[in-house]
Amino acid sequence: MTRQKILGLTGSIGMGKSTVAGMLRELGVPVFDADAAVHELQGPQGALLPAIEAEFPGTTGPAGVDRQKLGAAVFGDPEKLARLERIVHPAVAEMREAFLGANAQAPLIVFDIPLLYEKGGPVGLDAVAVVSAPAEEQRRRVLARPGMTEEKFVHIQGLQVPDTEKRARADFVIDTGASLTETRKQVARMAEALKQTE
Repeated sequence: MTRQKILGLTGSIGMGKSTVAGMLRELGVPVFDADAAVHELQGPQGALLPAIEAEFPGTTGPAGVDRQKLGAAVFGDPEKLARLERIVHPAVAEMREAFLGANAQAPLIVFDIPLLYEKGGPVGLDAVAVVSAPAEEQRRRVLARPGMTEEKFVHIQGLQVPDTEKRARADFVIDTGASLTETRKQVARMAEALKQTE
């Protein structure tokens, strides 16, 4: 029996990572979504609300964390951001461990980690897949998002490892600039290759 493989899935903003994660789920591959875990922990009755409210008063309410208020509280302040991460990261790691336990029999599992290269790199992963698209396509997708501005987009890009570097460091590059059918084929080929390697 081949041992379980753990794939890290990453990609810069607007590259289509969520779409690729969805395609993997369609293939029956369990996907742990770090962002979804954070939303759960910070949502209504979320486990982290008391700690976040204590550290950043006025940033939570009945609907959970007020993302705009919390964003404003930590934006541009590395020390405050680090304090928030000290609250969030251990809780996400705990959820990831539970996910691993629940999917111990799956031949392949995926960790969807938006900031994989920005936050410590591919530790404990068998391979990394970077989701990528042409720069113009990325820009078009991001600027179509509600509330997104050119300035915000440039700021986010400045915080992320450049796409060219991510592609160079990846084991697999999934191109979402092509048709959905073509992207789906790439994803299926990658999943098959990973399941078959020792």
